[in-house]
Amino acid sequence: MNFAIFYAKEGYDISMPKLMGRNAAGASFIRGLLQYGRGDLASCLVESEEDAAFFKKEVALHSKNKKLSIFQNTQLKNISDIGGLYYPGPNISELAYHRASASLTNDSWSLCGITHTTSSARAMDSIEALITSPVQPWDSVICTSTAVKKNVEVVLQSRVDELRDRLGMTKIVLPMLPVIPLGVHTKDFNFSAQHRIVAREALNISAEAIIVLYTGRLSFHAKAHPLAMYQALERAANTTQKEVVLIECGWHANEFIESAFSAAAKLAAPSVRVITLDGRKEESRKKAWAGADVFCSLSDNIQETFGIVPIEAMAAGLPVVTSDWDGYKDSVREGIDGFRIPTIAPSPGSTGDLAHRHALGIDTYDMYCGHSSSLVAVHARKLTNAFTSLFNSPELRRKMGLAGRENARQNYDWRSVIPLYEELWDEQTSIRKAAKKAREEGNTGVSTRIAAWPARLDPTIAFANYPTIHLSLNTRLILTYPSAAKALDKLTEFKKLAMVDYARYVFPTPDELKSVIEVAEKCLPGGSSAAQLVANIEPQRRPYVLRGLAWLCKLGFLEFV
Repeated sequence: MNFAIFYAKEGYDISMPKLMGRNAAGASFIRGLLQYGRGDLASCLVESEEDAAFFKKEVALHSKNKKLSIFQNTQLKNISDIGGLYYPGPNISELAYHRASASLTNDSWSLCGITHTTSSARAMDSIEALITSPVQPWDSVICTSTAVKKNVEVVLQSRVDELRDRLGMTKIVLPMLPVIPLGVHTKDFNFSAQHRIVAREALNISAEAIIVLYTGRLSFHAKAHPLAMYQALERAANTTQKEVVLIECGWHANEFIESAFSAAAKLAAPSVRVITLDGRKEESRKKAWAGADVFCSLSDNIQETFGIVPIEAMAAGLPVVTSDWDGYKDSVREGIDGFRIPTIAPSPGSTGDLAHRHALGIDTYDMYCGHSSSLVAVHARKLTNAFTSLFNSPELRRKMGLAGRENARQNYDWRSVIPLYEELWDEQTSIRKAAKKAREEGNTGVSTRIAAWPARLDPTIAFANYPTIHLSLNTRLILTYPSAAKALDKLTEFKKLAMVDYARYVFPTPDELKSVIEVAEKCLPGGSSAAQLVANIEPQRRPYVLRGLAWLCKLGFLEFV
Protein backbone atom coordinates (compact mmCIF):
# COMPACT_ATOMS: atom_id res chain seq x y z
CA MET A 1 0.00 0.00 0.00
CA ASN A 2 1.66 3.24 -1.13
CA PHE A 3 -1.21 5.38 0.24
CA ALA A 4 -2.49 5.62 3.78
CA ILE A 5 -6.23 5.20 4.36
CA PHE A 6 -8.34 7.73 6.20
CA TYR A 7 -10.21 5.28 8.42
CA ALA A 8 -13.34 6.17 10.36
CA LYS A 9 -15.39 3.12 11.34
CA GLU A 10 -18.64 4.74 10.17
CA GLY A 11 -17.43 4.81 6.56
CA TYR A 12 -16.69 1.08 6.47
CA ASP A 13 -19.34 -0.34 8.81
CA ILE A 14 -22.10 -2.61 7.42
CA SER A 15 -23.62 -3.49 10.79
CA MET A 16 -25.65 -0.27 11.14
CA PRO A 17 -29.47 -0.43 10.99
CA LYS A 18 -29.57 2.30 8.31
CA LEU A 19 -27.04 0.75 5.96
CA MET A 20 -26.08 2.95 3.00
CA GLY A 21 -24.35 2.08 -0.26
CA ARG A 22 -21.20 3.97 0.70
CA ASN A 23 -20.88 1.83 3.84
CA ALA A 24 -21.12 -1.40 1.86
CA ALA A 25 -18.72 -0.04 -0.76
CA GLY A 26 -16.25 1.04 1.91
CA ALA A 27 -16.29 -2.33 3.67
CA SER A 28 -15.80 -4.15 0.38
CA PHE A 29 -12.97 -1.81 -0.65
CA ILE A 30 -10.98 -2.10 2.57
CA ARG A 31 -11.20 -5.88 2.39
CA GLY A 32 -10.04 -5.83 -1.23
CA LEU A 33 -7.17 -3.45 -0.55
CA LEU A 34 -5.88 -5.51 2.36
CA GLN A 35 -6.13 -8.73 0.35
CA TYR A 36 -4.76 -7.55 -3.00
CA GLY A 37 -2.81 -4.35 -2.30
CA ARG A 38 0.90 -4.65 -2.86
CA GLY A 39 3.47 -4.03 -0.17
CA ASP A 40 3.69 -5.17 3.42
CA LEU A 41 2.53 -1.99 5.18
CA ALA A 42 -1.06 -1.14 6.10
CA SER A 43 -1.23 2.55 7.03
CA CYS A 44 -4.17 4.60 8.21
CA LEU A 45 -5.07 8.00 9.59
CA VAL A 46 -7.66 7.90 12.39
CA GLU A 47 -9.43 10.43 14.58
CA SER A 48 -10.05 8.19 17.60
CA GLU A 49 -8.67 5.18 19.42
CA GLU A 50 -11.91 3.36 18.63
CA ASP A 51 -11.27 3.77 14.89
CA ALA A 52 -7.71 2.55 15.35
CA ALA A 53 -8.96 -0.57 17.13
CA PHE A 54 -11.39 -1.36 14.32
CA PHE A 55 -8.70 -0.91 11.67
CA LYS A 56 -6.48 -3.35 13.53
CA LYS A 57 -9.34 -5.88 13.44
CA GLU A 58 -9.76 -5.34 9.69
CA VAL A 59 -6.08 -6.01 9.08
CA ALA A 60 -6.08 -9.10 11.29
CA LEU A 61 -9.16 -10.43 9.49
CA HIS A 62 -8.11 -9.83 5.89
CA SER A 63 -4.31 -9.72 5.84
CA LYS A 64 -1.97 -11.80 7.96
CA ASN A 65 1.28 -10.40 6.54
CA LYS A 66 0.92 -6.62 6.61
CA LYS A 67 2.52 -4.44 9.25
CA LEU A 68 0.43 -1.74 10.90
CA SER A 69 1.14 1.99 10.77
CA ILE A 70 -1.56 4.03 12.51
CA PHE A 71 -1.39 7.75 13.19
CA GLN A 72 -3.75 10.58 14.15
CA ASN A 73 -4.33 14.13 12.92
CA THR A 74 -1.53 15.49 15.06
CA GLN A 75 0.88 13.28 13.10
CA LEU A 76 -0.03 14.39 9.56
CA LYS A 77 3.65 14.78 8.64
CA ASN A 78 3.92 10.99 8.73
CA ILE A 79 1.97 10.82 5.47
CA SER A 80 4.97 12.39 3.73
CA ASP A 81 6.90 9.17 4.36
CA ILE A 82 4.12 7.11 2.76
CA GLY A 83 3.31 9.30 -0.22
CA GLY A 84 -0.43 9.84 -0.13
CA LEU A 85 -3.76 9.65 1.66
CA TYR A 86 -6.97 8.04 0.42
CA TYR A 87 -10.20 9.59 1.70
CA PRO A 88 -13.50 7.67 1.21
CA GLY A 89 -15.43 10.64 -0.19
CA PRO A 90 -15.00 13.60 -2.55
CA ASN A 91 -14.16 16.18 0.14
CA ILE A 92 -10.39 16.37 -0.18
CA SER A 93 -10.38 20.20 -0.09
CA GLU A 94 -10.28 20.38 3.69
CA LEU A 95 -7.46 17.86 3.74
CA ALA A 96 -5.61 19.95 1.15
CA TYR A 97 -5.76 22.86 3.56
CA HIS A 98 -4.50 20.60 6.35
CA ARG A 99 -1.63 19.49 4.11
CA ALA A 100 -0.60 23.07 3.46
CA SER A 101 -0.65 23.93 7.16
CA ALA A 102 1.73 23.02 9.97
CA SER A 103 4.77 23.89 7.80
CA LEU A 104 3.83 21.28 5.22
CA THR A 105 4.09 22.10 1.53
CA ASN A 106 1.49 21.26 -1.12
CA ASP A 107 3.83 18.68 -2.63
CA SER A 108 4.49 16.78 0.60
CA TRP A 109 1.98 14.08 -0.32
CA SER A 110 -0.92 13.35 -2.65
CA LEU A 111 -4.63 13.12 -1.92
CA CYS A 112 -7.13 10.72 -3.43
CA GLY A 113 -10.88 10.97 -2.88
CA ILE A 114 -13.82 9.14 -4.44
CA THR A 115 -17.38 9.99 -5.44
CA HIS A 116 -20.34 8.22 -3.91
CA THR A 117 -23.54 10.18 -4.24
CA THR A 118 -22.90 13.63 -5.73
CA SER A 119 -26.43 15.03 -5.47
CA SER A 120 -26.41 15.95 -1.77
CA ALA A 121 -25.65 19.50 -0.68
CA ARG A 122 -22.55 18.33 1.16
CA ALA A 123 -21.20 16.42 -1.83
CA MET A 124 -21.90 19.31 -4.23
CA ASP A 125 -20.14 21.70 -1.86
CA SER A 126 -17.17 19.32 -1.75
CA ILE A 127 -16.91 19.24 -5.53
CA GLU A 128 -17.35 22.99 -5.93
CA ALA A 129 -14.66 23.59 -3.31
CA LEU A 130 -12.05 21.89 -5.51
CA ILE A 131 -11.90 25.07 -7.61
CA THR A 132 -10.77 27.37 -4.81
CA SER A 133 -9.04 25.02 -2.37
CA PRO A 134 -5.32 24.20 -2.62
CA VAL A 135 -5.75 20.87 -4.40
CA GLN A 136 -3.03 20.09 -6.92
CA PRO A 137 -2.53 18.21 -10.21
CA TRP A 138 -1.05 15.32 -8.20
CA ASP A 139 -4.31 14.91 -6.30
CA SER A 140 -7.31 12.98 -7.59
CA VAL A 141 -11.01 12.33 -7.06
CA ILE A 142 -11.98 8.93 -8.43
CA CYS A 143 -15.25 8.96 -10.36
CA THR A 144 -16.94 5.57 -10.19
CA SER A 145 -18.70 5.94 -13.55
CA THR A 146 -18.55 7.97 -16.74
CA ALA A 147 -21.90 9.54 -15.91
CA VAL A 148 -20.78 10.82 -12.52
CA LYS A 149 -17.55 12.19 -14.00
CA LYS A 150 -19.63 14.27 -16.40
CA ASN A 151 -21.73 15.45 -13.46
CA VAL A 152 -18.60 16.51 -11.57
CA GLU A 153 -17.29 18.32 -14.65
CA VAL A 154 -20.60 20.18 -15.08
CA VAL A 155 -20.46 21.44 -11.49
CA LEU A 156 -16.80 22.43 -11.77
CA GLN A 157 -17.32 24.22 -15.08
CA SER A 158 -20.27 26.15 -13.67
CA ARG A 159 -18.12 27.37 -10.79
CA VAL A 160 -15.24 28.26 -13.12
CA ASP A 161 -17.55 30.24 -15.43
CA GLU A 162 -18.90 32.17 -12.47
CA LEU A 163 -15.44 33.09 -11.18
CA ARG A 164 -14.21 34.06 -14.63
CA ASP A 165 -17.16 36.39 -15.14
CA ARG A 166 -17.20 37.86 -11.66
CA LEU A 167 -13.49 37.97 -10.77
CA GLY A 168 -11.67 37.56 -14.07
CA MET A 169 -10.06 34.32 -12.94
CA THR A 170 -7.66 32.93 -15.55
CA LYS A 171 -5.72 30.18 -13.78
CA ILE A 172 -7.36 26.89 -12.78
CA VAL A 173 -5.74 24.02 -10.91
CA LEU A 174 -7.75 20.81 -10.66
CA PRO A 175 -7.15 17.31 -9.38
CA MET A 176 -7.22 14.30 -11.68
CA LEU A 177 -10.67 12.81 -12.31
CA PRO A 178 -10.04 9.18 -13.32
CA VAL A 179 -12.91 6.75 -13.84
CA ILE A 180 -12.42 3.60 -11.77
CA PRO A 181 -15.39 1.37 -10.89
CA LEU A 182 -16.23 -0.05 -7.53
CA GLY A 183 -15.42 -3.70 -7.08
CA VAL A 184 -16.97 -6.81 -5.59
CA HIS A 185 -15.64 -10.05 -4.20
CA THR A 186 -17.01 -12.35 -6.89
CA LYS A 187 -16.26 -15.51 -4.90
CA ASP A 188 -18.88 -14.41 -2.38
CA PHE A 189 -21.53 -14.97 -5.07
CA ASN A 190 -20.75 -18.54 -6.12
CA PHE A 191 -23.92 -20.57 -5.64
CA SER A 192 -24.46 -24.15 -6.73
CA ALA A 193 -27.58 -25.94 -7.95
CA GLN A 194 -27.93 -27.39 -4.47
CA HIS A 195 -27.82 -23.90 -2.96
CA ARG A 196 -30.68 -23.00 -5.30
CA ILE A 197 -32.78 -25.95 -4.16
CA VAL A 198 -32.17 -25.26 -0.48
CA ALA A 199 -32.93 -21.53 -0.88
CA ARG A 200 -36.21 -22.17 -2.69
CA GLU A 201 -37.31 -24.72 -0.15
CA ALA A 202 -36.58 -22.26 2.65
CA LEU A 203 -38.61 -19.61 0.87
CA ASN A 204 -41.40 -22.04 -0.05
CA ILE A 205 -41.00 -21.34 -3.78
CA SER A 206 -41.46 -24.09 -6.37
CA ALA A 207 -38.67 -25.11 -8.73
CA GLU A 208 -40.76 -24.00 -11.73
CA ALA A 209 -41.44 -20.46 -10.51
CA ILE A 210 -39.50 -17.52 -11.94
CA ILE A 211 -37.85 -15.52 -9.18
CA VAL A 212 -37.03 -11.90 -9.92
CA LEU A 213 -34.72 -10.31 -7.37
CA TYR A 214 -34.20 -6.71 -6.30
CA THR A 215 -31.58 -6.01 -3.63
CA GLY A 216 -30.70 -2.81 -1.84
CA ARG A 217 -32.41 -0.10 0.12
CA LEU A 218 -36.18 -0.17 -0.47
CA SER A 219 -36.83 3.51 -1.05
CA PHE A 220 -39.11 4.82 -3.80
CA HIS A 221 -37.81 8.38 -3.45
CA ALA A 222 -34.09 7.80 -2.98
CA LYS A 223 -33.16 4.58 -4.78
CA ALA A 224 -35.57 3.12 -7.35
CA HIS A 225 -39.30 3.69 -7.75
CA PRO A 226 -40.80 0.19 -8.05
CA LEU A 227 -44.07 0.94 -9.85
CA ALA A 228 -42.72 0.37 -13.36
CA MET A 229 -41.18 -2.93 -12.25
CA TYR A 230 -44.43 -4.08 -10.65
CA GLN A 231 -46.48 -3.25 -13.73
CA ALA A 232 -44.02 -4.90 -16.12
CA LEU A 233 -43.82 -8.05 -14.01
CA GLU A 234 -47.62 -8.27 -13.98
CA ARG A 235 -47.77 -7.94 -17.77
CA ALA A 236 -44.96 -10.43 -18.32
CA ALA A 237 -46.50 -12.93 -15.91
CA ASN A 238 -49.84 -12.71 -17.71
CA THR A 239 -48.22 -13.00 -21.13
CA THR A 240 -46.02 -15.99 -20.30
CA GLN A 241 -48.44 -17.65 -17.87
CA LYS A 242 -45.49 -18.22 -15.55
CA GLU A 243 -45.60 -18.24 -11.78
CA VAL A 244 -43.60 -15.12 -10.94
CA VAL A 245 -42.19 -14.33 -7.51
CA LEU A 246 -40.54 -11.01 -6.71
CA ILE A 247 -38.04 -10.97 -3.88
CA GLU A 248 -37.27 -7.52 -2.50
CA CYS A 249 -34.17 -8.10 -0.40
CA GLY A 250 -33.47 -4.85 1.40
CA TRP A 251 -34.83 -2.65 4.13
CA HIS A 252 -37.39 0.13 4.52
CA ALA A 253 -36.46 3.26 6.43
CA ASN A 254 -39.83 3.33 8.20
CA GLU A 255 -43.34 1.84 8.29
CA PHE A 256 -44.73 4.49 5.94
CA ILE A 257 -42.36 3.44 3.16
CA GLU A 258 -42.95 -0.24 3.88
CA SER A 259 -46.70 0.29 3.61
CA ALA A 260 -46.28 2.27 0.40
CA PHE A 261 -44.38 -0.58 -1.25
CA SER A 262 -46.98 -3.11 -0.17
CA ALA A 263 -49.93 -1.05 -1.43
CA ALA A 264 -48.31 -0.38 -4.80
CA ALA A 265 -47.43 -4.03 -5.35
CA LYS A 266 -50.98 -5.14 -4.58
CA LEU A 267 -52.46 -2.63 -7.00
CA ALA A 268 -49.99 -2.93 -9.87
CA ALA A 269 -48.98 -6.61 -9.65
CA PRO A 270 -51.82 -8.59 -8.06
CA SER A 271 -50.77 -11.89 -9.62
CA VAL A 272 -47.11 -11.60 -8.59
CA ARG A 273 -46.14 -13.01 -5.22
CA VAL A 274 -43.90 -10.54 -3.37
CA ILE A 275 -41.51 -11.65 -0.65
CA THR A 276 -39.59 -9.10 1.43
CA LEU A 277 -36.33 -10.17 3.05
CA ASP A 278 -34.11 -8.16 5.38
CA GLY A 279 -31.11 -7.39 3.18
CA ARG A 280 -29.03 -6.37 6.17
CA LYS A 281 -28.85 -10.05 7.19
CA GLU A 282 -26.28 -12.20 5.43
CA GLU A 283 -28.52 -15.27 5.60
CA SER A 284 -31.32 -13.42 3.78
CA ARG A 285 -28.97 -12.11 1.10
CA LYS A 286 -27.56 -15.56 0.41
CA LYS A 287 -31.01 -17.13 0.07
CA ALA A 288 -32.07 -14.38 -2.31
CA TRP A 289 -28.98 -14.64 -4.53
CA ALA A 290 -28.99 -18.43 -4.57
CA GLY A 291 -32.66 -18.81 -5.45
CA ALA A 292 -33.11 -16.07 -8.06
CA ASP A 293 -33.47 -16.42 -11.84
CA VAL A 294 -33.39 -12.76 -12.90
CA PHE A 295 -32.13 -9.58 -11.28
CA CYS A 296 -33.83 -6.20 -11.70
CA SER A 297 -32.77 -2.71 -10.62
CA LEU A 298 -34.47 0.27 -12.26
CA SER A 299 -32.51 3.10 -10.69
CA ASP A 300 -34.08 6.47 -11.50
CA ASN A 301 -32.48 8.63 -8.84
CA ILE A 302 -29.84 11.35 -9.05
CA GLN A 303 -28.28 10.21 -5.78
CA GLU A 304 -27.09 7.02 -7.49
CA THR A 305 -23.68 7.24 -9.16
CA PHE A 306 -22.39 3.72 -9.79
CA GLY A 307 -24.74 1.00 -8.60
CA ILE A 308 -22.98 -2.05 -7.20
CA VAL A 309 -25.92 -4.47 -7.11
CA PRO A 310 -25.96 -5.30 -10.86
CA ILE A 311 -22.28 -6.27 -10.50
CA GLU A 312 -23.15 -8.54 -7.60
CA ALA A 313 -25.98 -10.02 -9.67
CA MET A 314 -23.64 -10.71 -12.56
CA ALA A 315 -21.16 -12.31 -10.16
CA ALA A 316 -24.01 -14.57 -9.05
CA GLY A 317 -24.61 -15.59 -12.67
CA LEU A 318 -27.96 -13.82 -13.03
CA PRO A 319 -29.14 -11.99 -16.15
CA VAL A 320 -29.80 -8.37 -15.23
CA VAL A 321 -32.57 -5.96 -16.17
CA THR A 322 -31.59 -2.39 -15.34
CA SER A 323 -32.46 1.13 -16.31
CA ASP A 324 -30.17 2.90 -18.76
CA TRP A 325 -29.07 5.30 -16.05
CA ASP A 326 -25.85 6.61 -14.49
CA GLY A 327 -23.23 3.91 -13.74
CA TYR A 328 -25.38 1.11 -15.12
CA LYS A 329 -24.46 2.46 -18.56
CA ASP A 330 -20.85 1.43 -17.92
CA SER A 331 -21.31 -1.92 -16.22
CA VAL A 332 -24.25 -3.65 -17.94
CA ARG A 333 -23.70 -4.61 -21.57
CA GLU A 334 -27.00 -4.37 -23.43
CA GLY A 335 -28.05 -7.70 -24.92
CA ILE A 336 -25.02 -9.49 -23.42
CA ASP A 337 -25.28 -9.41 -19.63
CA GLY A 338 -28.97 -8.50 -19.75
CA PHE A 339 -31.11 -5.55 -20.80
CA ARG A 340 -30.67 -1.83 -20.18
CA ILE A 341 -34.08 -0.20 -20.43
CA PRO A 342 -34.16 3.32 -21.96
CA THR A 343 -35.00 6.19 -19.64
CA ILE A 344 -36.47 9.64 -20.19
CA ALA A 345 -36.18 12.80 -18.10
CA PRO A 346 -37.09 16.47 -18.65
CA SER A 347 -34.76 18.54 -20.82
CA PRO A 348 -31.91 20.45 -19.11
CA GLY A 349 -33.15 23.66 -17.53
CA SER A 350 -36.68 22.60 -16.66
CA THR A 351 -36.42 21.82 -12.94
CA GLY A 352 -34.53 24.78 -11.50
CA ASP A 353 -37.35 25.29 -9.02
CA LEU A 354 -36.56 21.92 -7.44
CA ALA A 355 -32.95 22.93 -6.83
CA HIS A 356 -34.12 26.33 -5.56
CA ARG A 357 -36.57 24.77 -3.08
CA HIS A 358 -33.83 22.48 -1.79
CA ALA A 359 -31.34 25.34 -1.52
CA LEU A 360 -33.84 27.41 0.49
CA GLY A 361 -34.61 24.50 2.82
CA ILE A 362 -38.23 24.29 1.68
CA ASP A 363 -37.61 20.70 0.64
CA THR A 364 -35.39 18.22 2.43
CA TYR A 365 -32.73 16.36 0.52
CA ASP A 366 -35.00 13.30 0.43
CA MET A 367 -37.84 15.35 -1.04
CA TYR A 368 -35.47 16.94 -3.56
CA CYS A 369 -34.40 13.49 -4.72
CA GLY A 370 -38.00 12.29 -4.70
CA HIS A 371 -39.30 15.18 -6.79
CA SER A 372 -36.45 14.74 -9.28
CA SER A 373 -36.94 10.99 -9.62
CA SER A 374 -40.70 11.43 -10.07
CA LEU A 375 -39.87 13.00 -13.43
CA VAL A 376 -37.74 10.07 -14.64
CA ALA A 377 -39.34 7.11 -16.42
CA VAL A 378 -38.24 3.86 -18.00
CA HIS A 379 -39.67 2.55 -21.27
CA ALA A 380 -42.54 0.33 -20.10
CA ARG A 381 -42.90 -1.80 -23.22
CA LYS A 382 -39.19 -2.55 -23.51
CA LEU A 383 -39.13 -3.44 -19.82
CA THR A 384 -42.05 -5.84 -20.25
CA ASN A 385 -40.42 -7.36 -23.34
CA ALA A 386 -37.18 -7.91 -21.43
CA PHE A 387 -38.94 -9.80 -18.65
CA THR A 388 -41.02 -11.77 -21.14
CA SER A 389 -37.95 -12.86 -23.11
CA LEU A 390 -36.12 -13.98 -19.99
CA PHE A 391 -39.14 -15.74 -18.50
CA ASN A 392 -39.71 -17.71 -21.71
CA SER A 393 -36.11 -18.76 -22.32
CA PRO A 394 -33.99 -20.66 -19.78
CA GLU A 395 -31.25 -20.68 -22.41
CA LEU A 396 -31.24 -16.88 -22.66
CA ARG A 397 -31.08 -16.62 -18.88
CA ARG A 398 -28.17 -19.05 -18.82
CA LYS A 399 -26.31 -17.33 -21.66
CA MET A 400 -26.64 -13.84 -20.21
CA GLY A 401 -25.87 -15.09 -16.72
CA LEU A 402 -22.62 -16.69 -17.86
CA ALA A 403 -21.61 -13.58 -19.81
CA GLY A 404 -22.32 -11.38 -16.81
CA ARG A 405 -20.37 -13.63 -14.47
CA GLU A 406 -17.32 -13.43 -16.72
CA ASN A 407 -17.73 -9.65 -16.98
CA ALA A 408 -17.83 -9.34 -13.19
CA ARG A 409 -14.82 -11.60 -12.68
CA GLN A 410 -12.67 -9.95 -15.33
CA ASN A 411 -13.52 -6.30 -14.78
CA TYR A 412 -15.10 -5.79 -11.36
CA ASP A 413 -13.47 -8.19 -8.93
CA TRP A 414 -11.30 -6.31 -6.44
CA ARG A 415 -8.40 -8.44 -7.64
CA SER A 416 -8.64 -6.46 -10.90
CA VAL A 417 -9.81 -3.11 -9.51
CA ILE A 418 -7.23 -2.60 -6.73
CA PRO A 419 -4.33 -2.52 -9.26
CA LEU A 420 -6.16 0.37 -10.99
CA TYR A 421 -6.08 2.30 -7.72
CA GLU A 422 -2.39 1.58 -7.30
CA GLU A 423 -1.59 2.59 -10.87
CA LEU A 424 -3.36 5.89 -10.20
CA TRP A 425 -1.48 6.39 -6.95
CA ASP A 426 1.83 5.69 -8.73
CA GLU A 427 0.96 8.30 -11.35
CA GLN A 428 0.04 10.84 -8.69
CA THR A 429 3.33 10.20 -6.92
CA SER A 430 5.31 10.66 -10.13
CA ILE A 431 3.60 13.99 -10.89
CA ARG A 432 4.10 15.18 -7.33
CA LYS A 433 7.78 14.27 -7.21
CA ALA A 434 8.46 16.00 -10.51
CA ALA A 435 6.76 19.17 -9.26
CA LYS A 436 8.64 18.98 -5.98
CA LYS A 437 11.96 18.61 -7.78
CA ALA A 438 11.17 21.62 -9.95
CA ARG A 439 10.31 23.68 -6.88
CA GLU A 440 13.48 22.68 -5.07
CA GLU A 441 15.56 23.56 -8.14
CA GLY A 442 14.01 27.00 -8.24
CA ASN A 443 11.87 26.43 -11.33
CA THR A 444 8.33 27.78 -11.32
CA GLY A 445 5.83 24.99 -11.36
CA VAL A 446 2.30 24.47 -10.23
CA SER A 447 1.53 26.11 -6.90
CA THR A 448 -1.09 25.82 -8.01
CA ARG A 449 -20.18 33.57 -16.72
CA ILE A 450 -23.50 32.19 -15.44
CA ALA A 451 -25.23 33.35 -12.23
CA ALA A 452 -25.93 29.79 -11.04
CA TRP A 453 -25.08 28.15 -7.75
CA PRO A 454 -22.74 25.42 -8.97
CA ALA A 455 -23.44 23.14 -6.02
CA ARG A 456 -27.22 23.54 -6.37
CA LEU A 457 -27.74 23.22 -10.11
CA ASP A 458 -31.05 22.31 -11.69
CA PRO A 459 -30.83 18.50 -11.55
CA THR A 460 -31.73 18.17 -15.23
CA ILE A 461 -28.59 20.20 -16.02
CA ALA A 462 -26.28 18.68 -13.44
CA PHE A 463 -27.41 15.15 -14.31
CA ALA A 464 -28.15 15.71 -17.99
CA ASN A 465 -26.01 12.74 -18.99
CA TYR A 466 -27.93 10.25 -16.88
CA PRO A 467 -31.02 9.46 -19.01
CA THR A 468 -31.09 7.88 -22.45
CA ILE A 469 -33.07 10.74 -24.01
CA HIS A 470 -34.60 14.02 -22.92
CA LEU A 471 -38.25 14.94 -23.10
CA SER A 472 -38.68 17.87 -25.48
CA LEU A 473 -41.52 19.44 -27.44
CA ASN A 474 -40.60 17.13 -30.32
CA THR A 475 -40.73 13.92 -28.27
CA ARG A 476 -43.43 11.58 -29.58
CA LEU A 477 -45.74 10.09 -26.98
CA ILE A 478 -48.51 7.49 -27.14
CA LEU A 479 -51.39 6.97 -24.71
CA THR A 480 -51.16 3.43 -23.33
CA TYR A 481 -54.89 3.17 -22.52
CA PRO A 482 -57.62 2.68 -25.12
CA SER A 483 -59.51 5.75 -23.97
CA ALA A 484 -59.01 8.91 -21.97
CA ALA A 485 -61.80 7.95 -19.59
CA LYS A 486 -60.11 4.68 -18.61
CA ALA A 487 -56.76 6.37 -18.26
CA LEU A 488 -58.14 9.12 -16.03
CA ASP A 489 -59.97 6.61 -13.83
CA LYS A 490 -56.81 4.57 -13.33
CA LEU A 491 -54.75 7.71 -12.78
CA THR A 492 -57.09 8.69 -9.95
CA GLU A 493 -56.34 5.35 -8.29
CA PHE A 494 -52.58 5.65 -8.75
CA LYS A 495 -52.50 9.20 -7.35
CA LYS A 496 -53.86 7.83 -4.06
CA LEU A 497 -50.81 5.57 -3.62
CA ALA A 498 -48.49 6.85 -0.94
CA MET A 499 -45.47 6.36 -3.21
CA VAL A 500 -47.09 8.58 -5.83
CA ASP A 501 -48.99 11.12 -3.71
CA TYR A 502 -45.86 12.20 -1.80
CA ALA A 503 -44.57 13.99 -4.93
CA ARG A 504 -47.76 15.85 -5.77
CA TYR A 505 -45.78 19.08 -6.06
CA VAL A 506 -44.72 17.97 -9.54
CA PHE A 507 -48.21 16.84 -10.62
CA PRO A 508 -49.98 18.81 -13.34
CA THR A 509 -53.41 19.97 -12.15
CA PRO A 510 -56.44 17.70 -12.72
CA ASP A 511 -57.66 19.96 -15.55
CA GLU A 512 -54.23 19.90 -17.17
CA LEU A 513 -54.05 16.13 -16.93
CA LYS A 514 -57.51 15.81 -18.43
CA SER A 515 -56.51 18.09 -21.33
CA VAL A 516 -53.29 16.21 -22.04
CA ILE A 517 -54.86 12.76 -21.91
CA GLU A 518 -57.84 13.75 -24.06
CA VAL A 519 -55.51 15.15 -26.73
CA ALA A 520 -53.45 11.95 -26.50
CA GLU A 521 -56.60 9.89 -27.04
CA LYS A 522 -57.44 11.82 -30.21
CA CYS A 523 -53.98 11.04 -31.57
CA LEU A 524 -54.24 7.26 -31.14
CA PRO A 525 -52.87 4.95 -32.39
CA GLY A 526 -49.80 6.75 -33.73
CA GLY A 527 -49.35 9.19 -30.91
CA SER A 528 -48.43 12.85 -31.00
CA SER A 529 -45.63 15.24 -30.18
CA ALA A 530 -45.30 16.63 -26.67
CA ALA A 531 -45.94 20.05 -28.20
CA GLN A 532 -49.39 18.92 -29.33
CA LEU A 533 -50.20 17.51 -25.90
CA VAL A 534 -49.47 20.80 -24.12
CA ALA A 535 -50.76 23.17 -26.82
CA ASN A 536 -53.98 23.87 -24.90
CA ILE A 537 -52.18 24.58 -21.63
CA GLU A 538 -51.78 28.18 -20.45
CA PRO A 539 -48.33 29.47 -21.57
CA GLN A 540 -47.04 30.13 -18.04
CA ARG A 541 -47.94 26.58 -17.00
CA ARG A 542 -46.78 24.88 -20.18
CA PRO A 543 -43.17 24.14 -19.02
CA TYR A 544 -44.47 22.45 -15.86
CA VAL A 545 -46.97 20.33 -17.75
CA LEU A 546 -44.32 19.48 -20.36
CA ARG A 547 -42.04 18.02 -17.72
CA GLY A 548 -45.11 16.40 -16.15
CA LEU A 549 -45.40 14.25 -19.26
CA ALA A 550 -42.36 12.37 -17.95
CA TRP A 551 -44.31 11.72 -14.76
CA LEU A 552 -47.16 10.26 -16.84
CA CYS A 553 -44.59 8.06 -18.59
CA LYS A 554 -43.27 6.98 -15.20
CA LEU A 555 -46.75 5.88 -14.11
CA GLY A 556 -47.31 4.06 -17.40
CA PHE A 557 -49.99 6.30 -18.96
CA LEU A 558 -47.80 7.59 -21.78
CA GLU A 559 -45.07 5.79 -23.67
CA PHE A 560 -42.22 7.61 -25.37
CA VAL A 561 -41.13 6.60 -28.86
